Amino acid sequence: MRLTLYTDYSLRVLIYLGSRETGELSTVQEISDRYAISKNHLTKVVHELGKMGIVETVRGRGGGIRLRIKPEEINVGELVRKTEDDFYLVECFKEGGNHCILSPVCRLKGVLYEALSAYLTVLDKYTIADFIINKDELAAILFDKSL
Repeated sequence: MRLTLYTDYSLRVLIYLGSRETGELSTVQEISDRYAISKNHLTKVVHELGKMGIVETVRGRGGGIRLRIKPEEINVGELVRKTEDDFYLVECFKEGGNHCILSPVCRLKGVLYEALSAYLTVLDKYTIADFIINKDELAAILFDKSL
């Protein structure tokens, strides 16, 4: 299973915001600079996270973004399901696009479906809070202006 950059960036934004002091604002530009990733991509990610109700945007001078909900309320499995658009590990997982002649008798697709379910079940056990328990170490990397 491979996550898209979109999901990767979503997780990184949430780790970044979760590592800030509660209510502290960040900007897309500062997150983009710190992670050395495209501001345009991050803008889209933040917009979608806002539509999901996970982040809040504050407009105007001194504005920025922050978590709208607590890190312990952001389930990683749920987030991955919302940010990934393709869980088709093999052709037969896709409705209407399956041309594999083995599908009617294939035992592999059941195993792959089980593996995908297990993967998501593991992610369901975690929240963003689990990834920011080392806030001091994260802060040293994410917020050190000398780096």
